[in-house]
Amino acid sequence: MLWKGRRQSDNIQDARGGGGGGGMPGGFGRRPINIPLGRGGGGLSFSTLIILVVLFFALRACGIDPLQILAGGGSGVPGGGGQVTEGAPPASSDEMTQFVATVLAETEDVWKGVFQAEGRTYEEPKLVLFSGQISSACGFASSASGPFYCPGDRKVYLDTSFFNQMARQFQAAGDFAQAYVIAHEVGHHVQNLTGILPKFNQMRQNMSEADANQLSMRVELQADCFAGVWAHFTAQKGLLEEGDVEEALNAAQQIGDDTLQKRMQGYVVPESFNHGTSAQRQRWLAAGMKSGRLADCDTFNNPI
Repeated sequence: MLWKGRRQSDNIQDARGGGGGGGMPGGFGRRPINIPLGRGGGGLSFSTLIILVVLFFALRACGIDPLQILAGGGSGVPGGGGQVTEGAPPASSDEMTQFVATVLAETEDVWKGVFQAEGRTYEEPKLVLFSGQISSACGFASSASGPFYCPGDRKVYLDTSFFNQMARQFQAAGDFAQAYVIAHEVGHHVQNLTGILPKFNQMRQNMSEADANQLSMRVELQADCFAGVWAHFTAQKGLLEEGDVEEALNAAQQIGDDTLQKRMQGYVVPESFNHGTSAQRQRWLAAGMKSGRLADCDTFNNPI
C-alpha cells in the first residue's frame, strides 16, 4: 500500500507505556500517593496498616492489582497499558504509528464521502494504541482479545503487537492485511453510526447463545464488507500495490472461525462461530471491494 507521505489522522490516542499522563504507574492520571512509614523507619504503625488496607481495596475497585505493583511489574495494568483520557498526549512518531494514523485518515476520507452522498455527516472515531491491557467504556480488555471497537466511547482499540502475531502465527503478513484489520474495526463504527450495532446489542439480550452467535456472524461479516468498500475507494485513488488485495483476502481467510479453531484445537465447533468462516469472510470482503456499495453489504437479508 502506498501510504507514506499521505495525510495522517489527528484522532490517534497513545496509551502505550502509561500514555494517560503522570501519576500512578500505568497512566491512570492520579497523583502519587505517599505511604508513611513508622517512626524511625522501623516497621509500619497501626494507622499505616489501616491506610494500606484502605488503599488496597481502593486500587482493586479501580481495576488495579496492587500485588502486581508490589511485585515490581511497574504498572497496575499488565503490559504497561493504561486508561486513555481525552487529554492523552499525541501518538509517537514511529513508523507503525504513522502507518496506523495514515490508514485511519484514509478511512475518514472515504466514509465522509460515502455519508455525504447519502446526505449524512460522518463522525470520526478515535483510535487508541495500547500495550498489554486497556480500560475502555466497554470494560477492561487485553491484547489477547485482539483489536476491538467499543460503541460506548466510539473508539477503536489496537495493540499493534497483533500485527506481529498475524504475521508469525496466522501467516497473514503485509501492510494491506493490517489495513484491512483497521478498516474492519472502523466498519463497526459505521454500523454504530447507522444504528445497526445498537440494534444488535439490544436484540442479543433476549437470544440464546447459538442465536446470538449467528447474529454476531452477520454483524462481523458486514464489517468485513464495509472494509471492502473502503478498499474499493482506496484502489480508485491508486494507492494499492500488486499483491495488496491478495494480502487482505489471505488475512480474512486466516482469521476465519473454522481456520482459527482448526489451528488452535484441531477441530471445529460450527455452533460456536461468531465471526464467520474463512470462506464467508473472504466472500464479503471481496463483495465490498468489487462494488463499493453499502447496499451490497446487507448480510442480514441475504444468505451468508
